[in-house]
Amino acid sequence: MSSNEWEKFKLSEIMEIIGGGTPRTNIVEYWNGNIPWLSVVDFGGEKKYVFETEKSITQLGLDNSSAKILKKGQIIISARGTVGELAILGKDMAFNQSCYGLNSKAMTSNDFLYYLLKYNIEQIKRKTHGAVFDTITRETFDHIEINLPPISTQRRIADILSALDDKIELNRQTNATLEAIAQAIFKEWFVDFNFPGATGELVESELGMIPKGWRVGKLEEMFDFLEGPGIRNWQYTSEGIHFLNIRLIEDNNINLDKANFIAEKEAFNKYSHFLLAEKDMIVSTSGTLGKTAIIRKSHLPLMLNTSIIRFRPVDRFSYPFMYQFLQSDYFLAEVNANASGSVQLNFGPSHLKRINMIIPQKEVVVKYSNLLSTLYLMIENNLEEISFLSSLRDQLLPKLMNGEIDVSN
Repeated sequence: MSSNEWEKFKLSEIMEIIGGGTPRTNIVEYWNGNIPWLSVVDFGGEKKYVFETEKSITQLGLDNSSAKILKKGQIIISARGTVGELAILGKDMAFNQSCYGLNSKAMTSNDFLYYLLKYNIEQIKRKTHGAVFDTITRETFDHIEINLPPISTQRRIADILSALDDKIELNRQTNATLEAIAQAIFKEWFVDFNFPGATGELVESELGMIPKGWRVGKLEEMFDFLEGPGIRNWQYTSEGIHFLNIRLIEDNNINLDKANFIAEKEAFNKYSHFLLAEKDMIVSTSGTLGKTAIIRKSHLPLMLNTSIIRFRPVDRFSYPFMYQFLQSDYFLAEVNANASGSVQLNFGPSHLKRINMIIPQKEVVVKYSNLLSTLYLMIENNLEEISFLSSLRDQLLPKLMNGEIDVSN
């Protein structure tokens, strides 16, 4: 069957639309139970599945509110404010009223429906309502017409796209495991002081007991840091050099698909000091403090913008040590303690210059960096593959949904 013989439906005709709810926030007994409770902050971006939530409710909270349980494999879509974020549930969860639960009817499956919604998401966003907040209503889905292939074709399309997403998710999980290993070794060596050659002899310092031969110093003794300039809207160009902002940092990675450009002439002259280099680590300094990502060769050329600080080890070698320190509980606590701002917290180089840190003996830092360098190379390779597979999936999605690619064989 050719694509022009696919059947036309309204989106609302091929799925059940389920509303969510929120237990009363002033009743303690409704919260912190064992039922995961989804809100918009828990899902979206490039992740197909959602497994965890920030908040949870009790059975009593579920029973005494309009909140409902979505089943594993069903779909969640954000419907208010940040609209159009999508995910498939990795387990049963309740959800709030700023989202809809979606469940396929007999003529399709949730796996295919997820990609169908993803393909039509910009059209869905254009059909939102609301004077203050963009809002997807049930009527929104009445206004979206789709062409639905036979169920056998749906399965093949979903299988192709799912294979890519499953490999992306596997790479993410692998990187999470590798990061956990790096963190565990960092804690063992630099927090618990069980490093190779440790004698167990400790001395007093202003940051507590530390190994003999180590000392307390300033952050800038170990790391070189630089804040980006404020690029104005009138400086944006249609092509040139990408520059960063906070919204491009996702899951310890950088998504340049939505990045703005600045003219090459400006970037390589006026702003050349702010060009990033391979292995630099960037840290967000406003809004959500402490979001991080490592710059890879494939990101370059790339420039800093305001609200992001670039870090490099002073010795230009101890990158793994720097990566873990900048994600450590101690550093994040110091950043939050030193940050300022009445509307939203932010920090800059002046705050960083006030931070003290335990400075280990050089040979211990070198051993750690040598040990972890291969691990970080694996993480980098996985991130490169994620970027490639994500791009391939996004190129295939419209072609498959338009019937441009024959999947019958």
